[in-house]
Amino acid sequence: MATAVLLASPALALAGVARKMQLVTSHLPSLVHESGDPGGLQEVVAELCRRAGLKPATQFVPWRRAQFLATTMPATAIYPLTRLPEREAQYRWLVPLYDENYVLLAVRSKLLPLEQMKDKRIALLRGAAQAAILKEQGFTRLVEASSIDEVHRFLLGGMADAAFGERRIIAASLKGHGSGEGDFETSAPVRTTTAWLAGSLDFDEADIALFQRALDSMRADGTLRRILARHKLT
Repeated sequence: MATAVLLASPALALAGVARKMQLVTSHLPSLVHESGDPGGLQEVVAELCRRAGLKPATQFVPWRRAQFLATTMPATAIYPLTRLPEREAQYRWLVPLYDENYVLLAVRSKLLPLEQMKDKRIALLRGAAQAAILKEQGFTRLVEASSIDEVHRFLLGGMADAAFGERRIIAASLKGHGSGEGDFETSAPVRTTTAWLAGSLDFDEADIALFQRALDSMRADGTLRRILARHKLT
């Protein structure tokens, strides 16, 4: 109980850049929903902010623009952002949110072993971590899309041979397009990473500590586990 009081302390909430922050993200079902019921990571971030005494506004924009805003605008936090070596110095890494599994998705019988997929056209979200992951693996024919819905339009319309993305986002997008999951298959994870709540470089150590205490509190009382379990993210 004492921890919750500490996290809601006005003195903490008014410390550092966090007191002025805005959030940027994209429609990434089932993790983040622009409308309707909130996605799992939306609930996690909302609770983190509540426990930190913060009420930031959220702006939904294409993913590449979200990254641009978080690296050029003050007091701007972004989620869910994959932590990669090439991004390390571009953000303040506030707290980890979720373990991601990146997979290939293709029409059933057309998903080949990884080496044989490298000369195929792979649709993925523009500006996301997927491009770096695939290039590292030797993929060169990348078809970038402005949204996760467009990724699947490219796949379903024959403009790509496979899609690449986070496993649960891909599954949710299939359902959103009315496609049966049984018509498609996914690869084993090509890469497992961690998605973070990250901030612009003007966030400081006090801001990071504020969010870390909020996350520790959520873990300690089981709130984080319950949110993730409710959204089948465990």
